[in-house]
Amino acid sequence: MTTNKKLLAFIEEYKALLNPDKIVWIDGSEVQLEELRKQAVDEKIIIKLNEDLLPGCYLHRTTQNDVARVEGRTFICSKNKEDSAPINNWMETTEAFTLLNGLFKDVMKGRTMYIIPYSMGAVGSKFSKIGIEITDSIYVVLNMAIMTRIGKSVLDALGDGDFVKGVHSYADLDEEKRYICHFPEENTIMSINSNYGGNVLLGKKCFALRIASYLGKNEGWMAEHMLILGIENPKGEVKYIAAAFPSACGKTNLAMLIPPEIYREKGYKVWCVGDDIAWIRVGEDGRLWAVNPENGFFGVAPGTNLKSNPNALLSTKKNTIFTNVVHNLDNNTVWWEGMDKNPPMNAIDWKGNPWNGEMKDADGRAIKGAHPNSRFTAPAINCPCISSEFEAPNGVPLSAIVFGGRRAKTAPLVYQSKDWNNGVFVGSIMASETTAAAVGQVGVVRRDPMAMRPFVGYNMGDYFNHWIEMGKKVTNKPKIFNVNWFRTDDNGNFIWPGFGDNLRVLEWILARCDESIDAKETAIGFVPFAKDINVNGLEDVTTETIEDLLTIDKEMWLKEAEGIEEFYGELTRVPTELYNQLKTLKDNLNK
Repeated sequence: MTTNKKLLAFIEEYKALLNPDKIVWIDGSEVQLEELRKQAVDEKIIIKLNEDLLPGCYLHRTTQNDVARVEGRTFICSKNKEDSAPINNWMETTEAFTLLNGLFKDVMKGRTMYIIPYSMGAVGSKFSKIGIEITDSIYVVLNMAIMTRIGKSVLDALGDGDFVKGVHSYADLDEEKRYICHFPEENTIMSINSNYGGNVLLGKKCFALRIASYLGKNEGWMAEHMLILGIENPKGEVKYIAAAFPSACGKTNLAMLIPPEIYREKGYKVWCVGDDIAWIRVGEDGRLWAVNPENGFFGVAPGTNLKSNPNALLSTKKNTIFTNVVHNLDNNTVWWEGMDKNPPMNAIDWKGNPWNGEMKDADGRAIKGAHPNSRFTAPAINCPCISSEFEAPNGVPLSAIVFGGRRAKTAPLVYQSKDWNNGVFVGSIMASETTAAAVGQVGVVRRDPMAMRPFVGYNMGDYFNHWIEMGKKVTNKPKIFNVNWFRTDDNGNFIWPGFGDNLRVLEWILARCDESIDAKETAIGFVPFAKDINVNGLEDVTTETIEDLLTIDKEMWLKEAEGIEEFYGELTRVPTELYNQLKTLKDNLNK
C-alpha cells in the first residue's frame, strides 16, 4: 500500500520485535471494516446491538482493571528530565525504549498485527498530521475508524513524508506492566497492557495533544484541549469560540449546546466544530484559526440524556461503539445512569454480571450498572449540529478563547482577562475537581492549567512560555475569558442553570469581542454589569442572582493567590511574565 521507505522500515522493525502470525493493513474500506466487525462479534470482543433501534452499533466491555486513563502509568520520555518534568511522569529515553522493547518482545505471537494509517485533520490539509498505529486489537481498529480518517487515502497523502509512530498491544492487560509512553523527540508513542480508549486510541490524547503540543512548540502553532463552537446570530453571522475545560465540566454539553427557546425564536443557532481538541495556527490575516483534528466523539456516557445534551445522545444512535455501559437484554440496546428514569429490569452490567435498576448494596444505595467513565465512540457527522466548517482545511477564525472549571465559590460566573498575557495567566491558574475520567481520588480540587495538565508533551513552564510567544505572533488576538458554571449556594446547590442557558454568557463574551458593551474593571479582570446578562425567561435567576454570581471575594482571592504561588513553585521555567501577573493580582487585591 506504500513505498514510503521510512514507513516500511518502521513496519519491518516492529514486525521483528512483535513477531505476529499475520499482518493486515487497514485500507479504510467499508468491506474490510465490516469483516473486522463480524470477526470481533464472533470472538466475543463486541456485541452487535439491535439493528432497528441502534443500526451499526456495538457494545464492548473492558477488563475491570482497565477503565480509564492512567496518569500514574503515563510517561513523557526525553533525554533530559527537566524537558518533560515536573508535571509529567518522566522516563529517560533509552531506559524507556529498553523497558518497552522487553515488554513488546514476541507479544503478538499467535495474533494479528493491524497497521492503521490515520490522519489527524482532513486528509491533505496543511493543518493535518499523519500517524501510523500498529496494534493487535480489533477494538482499537474499529474505534480509530470512527475517531480518525483512516486508510489508503492517508497513505497517498503521506507520500514519502514523516509520520508519528505508534505501537500498541493489549498484551496480558497486566496493570503492573501497563505503560503509555510518549517520545516527543522521536515522534513515537508506545502503549502496552491496556485496551481502554484513552490509553490506546493513539491518535487522540497521545498524538493530538501530547505529541502535537511538542510539535506545535517547535513549529509555531498550538495543540489544545479545547472544544470549538460557532454561534450564529439572527443576521446569519457566525463567530467561533475555543474553550478549555477539564473532564466532566460540561465541555461536550457546551460544544453541542442547544440555545434556549427565546434565543431559538430570534434565530440563534450553535454549530459544533469539535468537542475536545483544537489545533490552532496563525492565519495570513493575523487571526488565530482552529481545526478539530478528530473525526468522532469519545464521550462520557453517564449523565448524557435528552435534557443535558440531546445532540450528543442523538450522535450515538447509529454506527457507535459503546464501552462499559449497561446491556438491556429485553431489546438488545444500552443504558446508563442519567440516560432516563427507566433503568432496565433485565440487563447485564458493565462487568458482565446480571443487573437490574432496583439492585441495592448492603447500605441501601443503588448499585450502578454502567461504569462512571463508560464511553461512546460516535462519528462526528452524526451530530445534528455539526458545523458546515467541520472539514474546512484551514479551520475557523477564533473570536474568543474561554477557560473554565468547577469552583464552588471563588471564580465568578464570567470574567475577561485584561490582555493576552493576563489571559495566559488566567489559563495557567485554572483549578477544578478531579473526575472519574482519570484514575485516582474523585472530588479533589487541583490545578489544571488550560485543562492540559495530563496532556502537555513537555515542560509546563515552557508550555506557558509558548503561549506568551504565540501572543507576539498574533496581530488580531482573540479575547480571553474565564467562566464558572458551577458556583454553589450555601447548601451546595448550583446557582446558574447551565446547559443551553450558558449561551447567555457566551452572548456577553461575543459582545465584548465586538467591543459593543461595557464591563466593570475589577482586581481579577473585567466582569459584566449584571444587567448585561440576559435573564429573560429564567424563573429562578434574577439580576440580583447575577450580581451574586459576579461577586469577587477579596479574602478568597488572596488565598487563591497563595495557592497560585505555591503551584508555580512546584514547576520550573515559569515565565517572568506570569510571576509579574501574579504580583499585579496581589497588588490589585490589596488596594
